[in-house]
Amino acid sequence: MADRASETTAEETSRGTAEVLFERRGRLGIATLNRPKAVNALTAGMAAAMLDQLTRWADDDAVATLLVRGAGDRGLCAGGDIVAIYQDMLDGGDASADFWAVEYRLNLLISEYPKPYVAFMDGLVLGGGVGISAHGSVRIVTERTRMGMPETTIGFVPDVGGTLLLSRSPGETGTHAALTGAHLSGADALFLGLADTFVPSARLGELATVLETEPAEAAVARFAGTAPPSVLAAQQEWIDACYASDDAGEIVDRLRTVGGEAVGVADTIETKSPTAVKVALASLRRVRGLTLGEALEQEYRVGLRFLAGPDFREGIRAQVVDKDRTPHWVPASLAEVSNDDVEAYFAPLGDRELKLSKERDNV
Repeated sequence: MADRASETTAEETSRGTAEVLFERRGRLGIATLNRPKAVNALTAGMAAAMLDQLTRWADDDAVATLLVRGAGDRGLCAGGDIVAIYQDMLDGGDASADFWAVEYRLNLLISEYPKPYVAFMDGLVLGGGVGISAHGSVRIVTERTRMGMPETTIGFVPDVGGTLLLSRSPGETGTHAALTGAHLSGADALFLGLADTFVPSARLGELATVLETEPAEAAVARFAGTAPPSVLAAQQEWIDACYASDDAGEIVDRLRTVGGEAVGVADTIETKSPTAVKVALASLRRVRGLTLGEALEQEYRVGLRFLAGPDFREGIRAQVVDKDRTPHWVPASLAEVSNDDVEAYFAPLGDRELKLSKERDNV
């Protein structure tokens, strides 16, 4: 007979795929993203499988706590499978829109999960990886954490609820993270409000074992350590002063005026897609006061517009496909992106709208 502490039910085995594995050990339900060579980049099939299994476990009295983690040693999740999105754009298909509709429902479910949802945010946690972790109730970072929403680098904007999360960060630090796409340490993630607890990476395996039998809050408290100082926290004074504007061009000018390390930040922003930078800034301003469901609806609207535009495709080509790191943005500068251009990204989609808020009202 198998040890009950490591029991995996037949039903749960059948729900898993090669790309995401589900098992129950004691009172712990575990979802393991299983694409280590791709740093567990999230595919449409993985998102659908997670949405289905997490829905099942929410009503399963045998499961007291959920744990999401990544296979391999490189990270939890490097984001969505942008190569698949690139191919879908070339094909003119709807696969990316369908993927996001499922992924965003998963993000919303995680935020409302009725049981402790523990995320091991170890190693790389980018884009879609933030969506499956930072909306959880028990968010753990380590000394190896490198988190970020690097979408402006590929001609896109933060999604998976990232605009809402970053809009709630102290001062304008979330705006800085969104526009630059910078990788953040575990300490920075704690400061921004994207995580709750620091645990040394070497102790995550032991913590996972304890979670099989003990309540999540008490177990995590036993393993919690002290994070190093946040670099971002030390920069907040000049970040707040520079990013207070609602105009991206003015933000860049202020950064150059401040001088010092802020000049390098201005240079970084100017390498990003000008359209993405301006739409990302507008997204963060518009999302304040919205629910997560409403924020995801807005991100879906914006995302579909980026699928139809040139910069998202060009950004993936330059960074991931051809890897020449020389994207040709259209328009090529912040000054060329008009307010009307930005507003068009937020226009209603008609029958294509994602209606998460309405779905919740009807439950």
